[in-house]
Amino acid sequence: MTLAPQGVRRMAAWAGAKAPAAPEPATTVTATATCELCPLGLSDDHRHLLDLDQRRIICVCETCWSLRSGDPQFRPPGTRRLLLEDFVMSDEVWAAFQIPIGLAFLLRSSVTGAVVALYPSPAGATESELELEAWDALCAANPILADMQPDAEALIVDRTSPEHHYAIVPVDQCYRLVGLIKSRWSGITGGQSVDVAIAEFFAGLR
Repeated sequence: MTLAPQGVRRMAAWAGAKAPAAPEPATTVTATATCELCPLGLSDDHRHLLDLDQRRIICVCETCWSLRSGDPQFRPPGTRRLLLEDFVMSDEVWAAFQIPIGLAFLLRSSVTGAVVALYPSPAGATESELELEAWDALCAANPILADMQPDAEALIVDRTSPEHHYAIVPVDQCYRLVGLIKSRWSGITGGQSVDVAIAEFFAGLR
């Protein structure tokens, strides 16, 4: 199954004070953002943890990140951002995953042992369990996938344009991409701003 360049668009329901003497640093604590595990305020450049049971990203302060990263319930995101220039994925393998749009990120869950795909939807990231034989075939063609950290890293697949893109990235960056697409969505079909958002994301990885 080959998805048209506009495949991702088919998910159509997505819906003068005096200047200070010196600029504030980027890590200034905001008045509204707080850690999701304690009452401390957060800076714009804060840490994340993955809640393994709910499979969602939570925003945390440095203290909670240090204290809770080793908890069975949480996993810190990975750190690699790796574009896969020579990645091999046949149309047959992609079709076997039965993902309805051309953009998804794939990861292995340490909780269930399954490989899951998450892709943008009106409710955020929609989850779909993958066919393991197809995943095994993909790993055989691309041995680098065996080194992916469960939960912490994901393979992003972008087949929304004629030139396909693949990358291994921290899982919180995948959720950031989902949010970026939702924020850029316009009209019924999403518009060109969705394509621009995806292109900007992959350009940032470079």
